[in-house]
Amino acid sequence: MKAPFIYFAILLFNLTFFVSCKNATSEKNFQNIKNDIFWNTQDGEPIFSQGGGIFKFIDPETGIEKYYWYGVQYKEAALYRNDPSITQKSNSFISVTCYTSNDLAHWKFESDVLTRAELDKNYDGTRWVGRLGVVYVKEINKYALFVQHDLGVLISVSDKPAGEFTWHRRINMESMIGTPNTGDQTVFTDEDTGISYLVYSYGRGRNKIYISEIGVKDGNVDLLDCTQVFHGEGREGNCMFKYNNKYYMFASNLYGWDSSFAYYLIADDVRGPYSPINKMLITPGTMDDYAHVTQTGFFVNVKGSKQETVIFCGDRWANFAGNGLGYNQWCPLSFNGETPYFNSLNSWDLNVVTGEWNVADDNNYVKNGSFEADRRHIPSSVKPIQEQLLGWITKIYEGNSIVVSSKDSPVLNYFNTEADRKVVIGEKSLNINDNVNFKRKIYQFIESTPHVELKDGNYILSAQIKNSANFDKLEMYAESGGKRKAIQIVTENAVWTSVELKNIVVKNGKVEIGFWAEGKAEASCQIDDVCFVKSH
Repeated sequence: MKAPFIYFAILLFNLTFFVSCKNATSEKNFQNIKNDIFWNTQDGEPIFSQGGGIFKFIDPETGIEKYYWYGVQYKEAALYRNDPSITQKSNSFISVTCYTSNDLAHWKFESDVLTRAELDKNYDGTRWVGRLGVVYVKEINKYALFVQHDLGVLISVSDKPAGEFTWHRRINMESMIGTPNTGDQTVFTDEDTGISYLVYSYGRGRNKIYISEIGVKDGNVDLLDCTQVFHGEGREGNCMFKYNNKYYMFASNLYGWDSSFAYYLIADDVRGPYSPINKMLITPGTMDDYAHVTQTGFFVNVKGSKQETVIFCGDRWANFAGNGLGYNQWCPLSFNGETPYFNSLNSWDLNVVTGEWNVADDNNYVKNGSFEADRRHIPSSVKPIQEQLLGWITKIYEGNSIVVSSKDSPVLNYFNTEADRKVVIGEKSLNINDNVNFKRKIYQFIESTPHVELKDGNYILSAQIKNSANFDKLEMYAESGGKRKAIQIVTENAVWTSVELKNIVVKNGKVEIGFWAEGKAEASCQIDDVCFVKSH
């Protein structure tokens, strides 16, 4: 949800996130997963966990299995959370953190399981720590943490899943894949066999993906083999899951800290062959907002009494990319046969007992509503080449055409200043202007999918708008069931201003939302934080 003032929004969401119910112990107990905000523990403390994974282990104190979430805390995560108007320019490792939960919604901080002090005992000048996972190694009755560490893979071990983890050994991958480092990596445990694997890409160019079984060799935790399962375009954010006896390999584009499509392959065996051979497919549902403005991170399988739900846990490197609030965005997958479908949801409810999920009442149905999915000024002649904003259509009726590499083409998005970002969310906003008189419509269709219903009823459309004078017409509208409703912006707004259109009646599970602009040459309007939610 969006608010006029970003810090009020952060405070409000932090107060309300993960506090609605007790731990899930009954089939009637659904817990809310809220994206696009900063997450807190059940004690109200910030969650700092990036580039990690969730694994199920037995709690040694209670003997009960629960979820353990490991990830990296960077110094810049707290800096960005405290002031999201500034994108951080570096990454400074503090620790690997561990949180535990029974329901994937209420998290308890356990400890900093691997610290910089522990690294410094064995290694000088750590520059990068990230992309990790934990396995239980039954041969030595220890837990092993695998993490990228500069140009190598560090293995640390502990007697307990919540640490402390101590330095075990550091692997140079060159003899296995030709580079000392992995490109990206996660840990995957096959619950049917109990075998764990390191999933990783080639360290240069990332155009190969490998799987290695984790085990013990000569008394040390090690990688027992190496199987190449992909050779094609560069991919990172490598991770996988198993569903209905099929293995799914996922990855993202090489966009640095920015989001991308989520790509996948499928196999009957963990070591392949994966199909299509050396050509990853784009996951349906990830195209309109780059998988809810994330990079592939890891997956969690919730095997309930009524169904199994696979959760896509994407990394939003907002502290380093400035692309919105929150570092962790979790969305449920659906399946059309063997084909996975990504449900881009702002808010949804999960029952870990039954495995069921549903769309929450406060879900924002707009795709790319804060315009953060697009990496560059649009239209862009630089990868990815784009003429339109993701999730939105700009139709020109009068004025210059949208043409890649044309100096007269209107630029469809605006890069927010630090002052802008004190009010609106993220680095970018929608931009409406031209150097000649113009008339255009910017819109998107929101409609039911086979997996998420847009229920008929009353809705509210809202946005933040800043505009100059010299518009003959400027409006925000919604149209459904042949009926159109609009609000006119009739005055100049030199500062960001909230606009809201209430009592929008959605019929037949489909609505068109958007903006209509008729302006004189050099008239300018920016729009951000577009939200479409059900009325209550």
